[in-house]
Amino acid sequence: MTHRGSRVLHVGSLSRVEGEGALHVRMQEGRVTETRLQIYEPPRFFEAFLRGRAYTEPPDITARVCGICPVAYQMSACRAIEDACGAAVDGQLAELRRLLYCGEWIESQVLHIYLLHAPDFLGCDGAIDLARTHRAHVERGLRLKQTGNAILELLGGRAIHPVNVRLGGFHRVPTRTELRPLAERLRRAMDDAWDTVRWVAGFDFPDAGSDNVLLALTESGRYAIDAGVPAVMPAPSTHGLPADTMRRLPVRTFLVPAFPDEVVEHQVPHSTALQATLRGERHLTGSLARYAINGRLLSPVAVEAARAAGLGDPLAGTVCRNPFRSILVRAVEALYAVEEALRIIEAYEPPPRPHIEVTPRAGTGHGATEAPRGLLYHHYVLDAEGTVTDARLVPPTAQNQAAIEEDLRRLVQDESDRGGGTDADLTALCERAIRNHDPCISCSTHFLDLTIHRS
Repeated sequence: MTHRGSRVLHVGSLSRVEGEGALHVRMQEGRVTETRLQIYEPPRFFEAFLRGRAYTEPPDITARVCGICPVAYQMSACRAIEDACGAAVDGQLAELRRLLYCGEWIESQVLHIYLLHAPDFLGCDGAIDLARTHRAHVERGLRLKQTGNAILELLGGRAIHPVNVRLGGFHRVPTRTELRPLAERLRRAMDDAWDTVRWVAGFDFPDAGSDNVLLALTESGRYAIDAGVPAVMPAPSTHGLPADTMRRLPVRTFLVPAFPDEVVEHQVPHSTALQATLRGERHLTGSLARYAINGRLLSPVAVEAARAAGLGDPLAGTVCRNPFRSILVRAVEALYAVEEALRIIEAYEPPPRPHIEVTPRAGTGHGATEAPRGLLYHHYVLDAEGTVTDARLVPPTAQNQAAIEEDLRRLVQDESDRGGGTDADLTALCERAIRNHDPCISCSTHFLDLTIHRS
């Protein structure tokens, strides 16, 4: 790699669940002058065909946005529409929703850890190669994922695109007897979750920092999953600190209805997907943001796991800003979700009714939950009959695109400053940087083609 003249790095095919994308990096005289995560996905029109639908339909429709995290879309839709209708779900129904969400956290985080991200650290081409060389680890990951799926199947009716969720609660709630085998399974899963934390703690991690604003929900008294208010932690540079600062900075919060004023989506020339900024600043949502903002609210067992993972002490305000170490946070969150699911089941008393009534009225509703990949926001406007007249969905990927571009810029620049490496090395580094954030399943599993034009 030379520091002279211009150089263009082009990763030609970065596939995603919603479409496809590419990476384009331009260097001039050894400096990275442009980094673009190009998304050329076709529009999916979910917001458009939600308009004109009955107020009861968005939870089922939006669950089809993602096959990996359908519960996130269902819960965010339910919260927003219930907000518009003036309804509030609490008590055991709210706890059952959190239990369902724990199931999705377990299966989604474990999927990423074992099948998408771990191969990067173990010199494997992918999950199949990993299964050949680390069979016992992959089997452990599949057991954990199946435990998450079992929660979804029992509460949601099926593991993908659950059908038992409805406004106000569920079509049917389980009995204590039905939950008992699930509790036994979760107790066994705790051992696998602990072994996962210890396993990933042994990986080698490149040194990296992230100078992004962090955004996550926060909830009083517990780690935010299915509820909370948005909280913002500033970028280290705003305090004159380096990007790899590992201590908690002051946090501000705002109400969920203020989300459209705080987080603004905009079109960029190189992408058909919208990008979002927080008050004009690049921001990151997801596991790193949640841990930085809410780490002190983890359970004692999860705090112990964070310490064992090498993440420091969240109770002392230690945070993690190295994207390569996000796999550690995901492992801790998976363990927390197993423990939290078990807590909810052990305290469960069947509610008198499977759902509360949600009566339509004219209004605007806002809902936000923490999908495994980050904060997901829904906004709906209803008329007096309960017909949806407007809908807006802001997924984590749209919010993280600019942060991913900045990560890539830093990595390519650092590689150049060190004298470079082979084109294959740079390609692999870019792939790893993208997988750190797991923007979607197909993005994380696709291997990139790199083309370099020198002049």
